[in-house]
Amino acid sequence: MDDAASEFVTREDKAVYETDQPVLYSVDNGIATVTMNRPTFNNVQNSQMTYALDAALRKATDDDSVKVIVLRGEGRHFSAGHDIGTPGRDINKSFDRAHLWWDHTNKPGGEQLFAREQEVYLGMCRRWRDIPKPMIAMVQGACVAGGLMLAWVCDLIVASDDAFFQDPVVRMGIPGVEYFAHAHELHPRIAKEFLLLGERMPADRAYQMGMVNRVVPRAELQDQVYAMAQRMAAQPRLGLALTKMVVNKAEELQGLRSTMDMAFGYHHFAHAHSQAMGMGQLGGQDAKSMVKANKEESKA
Repeated sequence: MDDAASEFVTREDKAVYETDQPVLYSVDNGIATVTMNRPTFNNVQNSQMTYALDAALRKATDDDSVKVIVLRGEGRHFSAGHDIGTPGRDINKSFDRAHLWWDHTNKPGGEQLFAREQEVYLGMCRRWRDIPKPMIAMVQGACVAGGLMLAWVCDLIVASDDAFFQDPVVRMGIPGVEYFAHAHELHPRIAKEFLLLGERMPADRAYQMGMVNRVVPRAELQDQVYAMAQRMAAQPRLGLALTKMVVNKAEELQGLRSTMDMAFGYHHFAHAHSQAMGMGQLGGQDAKSMVKANKEESKA
């Protein structure tokens, strides 16, 4: 720490995990299945889960028998976003970091969250997007906020007919989640609607907007996803990798990475502003208030 932060005390980690296996991993017929496994909390992502996802995706990348990766969530929902309120919220815990950013836990002010989210949100998602093996997101139920980031890093998104997509964090005074792909996944005017209203986008509309590849009945979701994965797995590994790289590079030439860098800066200005105004990092919101608002709006 520098002199200005010399009196800063490391924050206490009070996280209590409900499982020691937040991510499940298996391989069959050239397909690796990576399953988020916090169904009790709708697969919200704490750092324990994020680093377990990174380890599982690294394992799939290193395994020459794996051609395709399927990312899915256990239970009713794909992912309800980032963990902002479960007993396992571990924002003050240190991990063996995957990127060259310093530890966040003993940093003052806005530096704490900025360093952490460079690592576990923006940095991890970019890392996973660059995996040279095709990834399919199998989305059922909720895909909210941080859940969008996990789906968007995948090359294909297949959704059940009861799935919905949402980024309601403008309610916190924040301009969208950290991996800001909204204006690239959606037409800019639709992206504004998606963010400014914070409403749920049903799977069929997400398909119409080009954000989702296919919408299928819930009972057929798994079978259809794995049929697609099996067809991909029959292709040459290098051909799959090069094809993915070409399309990803085209997106970057269209400004995807620059958009994320710009939005990430505004995102953290919003966090710092909320702290300066005495509203905490989340603009006075918490898990309960966000859920309550979502339920009220869904009834309207």
